[in-house]
Order: sequence, then C-alpha cells, then structure tokens
Amino acid sequence: MRHHIEFFRQFRSRFETTGAIAPSSRFLANAMTRPLRDAEKPVRVLEVGPGTGAVTSRIVELLGPNDHLDLVELNESFADILRQRFDSEKRYQAVADQAAIHVCALQEFHAEDEYDFIISGLPLNNFPTELVQEIFAAYFRLLKPGGVLSYFEYMYVRPIRTRVGKASERLRMQALTDVLAEYLSRHRFDTDWVFANLPPAWVQHLRNDDVAAAE
Repeated sequence: MRHHIEFFRQFRSRFETTGAIAPSSRFLANAMTRPLRDAEKPVRVLEVGPGTGAVTSRIVELLGPNDHLDLVELNESFADILRQRFDSEKRYQAVADQAAIHVCALQEFHAEDEYDFIISGLPLNNFPTELVQEIFAAYFRLLKPGGVLSYFEYMYVRPIRTRVGKASERLRMQALTDVLAEYLSRHRFDTDWVFANLPPAWVQHLRNDDVAAAE
C-alpha cells in the first residue's frame, strides 16, 4: 500500500513521466517478462522506468545466479524505494549483488555491454514525438542483435486521443503512431493483451533483427 500511495503521489506531481495512477498488475508484469521466462542463461536484463518495482518483482524471481540486471529510473523517489526493496525484501536481496540502479534518463545511460532483454515501463504516449524517437534509438543501441524489447501501452489511448483531442494533441498522437508503427512493422514478433490491469494494456515484444518482420 505504501508503494501505491507513493506512486499516486508521483502521478499527481509528475504525470508526464509517471503516466499511470497505479503500479502495474501482476498480470501485466507476467506479460512483460514472458520472453525472459524461458531464456537460456546467463542473460543481461535492463529495466527502464521500473517505478516502485511492480515488474521488477517478477524480474528478480526469474534471474539466474549469473544473470545481471540494470534498472534505469529517472524519478529519485522511486529509485529510493527500489533501493529499500533490494535492502529489505528477500527475493530482492537474493539478487542484490547482480543488480544496479541508475538514476538518469535512458538517453544518457551507457552500459558496459549490450542486453539480451530490455523491459520498459516508460509512458510513451505522454512524451513528445522527438523524445520517443530518441528513446527507441537508445533501446536498439543497448539491445544485442537478436535481443528482445518488451514495452506496454494502455489500450486505445492513441486512437481515442487522435480522434477527440485538441488539434495539437491529434497531430502529436498521429506522429507518435507513425514512429511506433515503423518499429512495430520491422521488429514486432508478438503482442500480449492484458485486461487485468488499470487501465488494460497491450504488451509489444520486438526483436532486434529484421527476421522478426518476416515472421
């Protein structure tokens, strides 16, 4: 409950970067981590925008002894909560030596090596189109060839805003749709529909190669 309260407080004060009124449900967390579940080990995992750790809780359960997890979180309050969880919760403590929290924007993050999996909770629909382009460039800069990016967006937000928003918002949503459609057409290999979440969400799974488009 403490995490939910802090999440809602951050939503009210920093809607553009928080983007949701509650942490992701366990059903959304399961969908976001589905490609990781059956992965051959060891793997490197990057979680972007983990918030209070709703999806992180599932990721740490799936990590093997030689896996590595980096978490990039822009919100210092959320980063503090994550640090506390790695210090005090058993399932987090079990992999604390394999994990690192980085408080920065994704575009500013540089890693020692590429990642097998990137799992992102960033609220893309809240961002300017240019920023979304920078974020996707960072995703694919950090992702290994053949690596998997999983991100979510709330169902029908862009189609609704494209139809009923102000003129400037309709233009932004259409431009954002065009940017996402280019990546999805080239790299998407699967989609999960998650109705048991507030609000319901789609999870998009993209692979960093051109084989995914043919499949």
